Amino acid sequence: MKIVLMIVLSAVCLFFGGRFYFKFKRRKNFFEALVYLCQKFDVEINFSRERVQKIITSLDDKIRQTLCGLDKNFLSILDSKENLEKPKLFQNISFLSEEEQNTVFLFFKSLGRSDIENQLKEIKNFESKFDQFSSASNLEFKKYGKLSVKLAIIASLMIVVIFL
Repeated sequence: MKIVLMIVLSAVCLFFGGRFYFKFKRRKNFFEALVYLCQKFDVEINFSRERVQKIITSLDDKIRQTLCGLDKNFLSILDSKENLEKPKLFQNISFLSEEEQNTVFLFFKSLGRSDIENQLKEIKNFESKFDQFSSASNLEFKKYGKLSVKLAIIASLMIVVIFL
């Protein structure tokens, strides 16, 4: 019974450590994908003058996975011709702060709303904001992501030592 309890408690510690690690990793990858999306918009709007929907649908599968469904939510809102609302856009995305959600929401709300020159300026502005978020989330990942795994391993080992 003691061994089973020790294994269960160790597994719980490792689970939560891994969960925090993947939360920080997901945030880092999410903002890197948004920076890439802004760069893609800049290039595609500048040279090929493609529509927003076509640009988003032409994204790589890896980038689409990293956006955690944000692209699909945006495209479904565009297809249904509904008003863009935060809860619909951020459906299944819970790892962003309120400020980050507001910035991402304003980015998607501004897409396709102005002439090409102003749209490119807005995209560059949002790209710099997303780059700042990406840098901050990368630092958080390096600091807390790896720390959470190490703490989970230490906590698991402490449980083993206590029970033995």
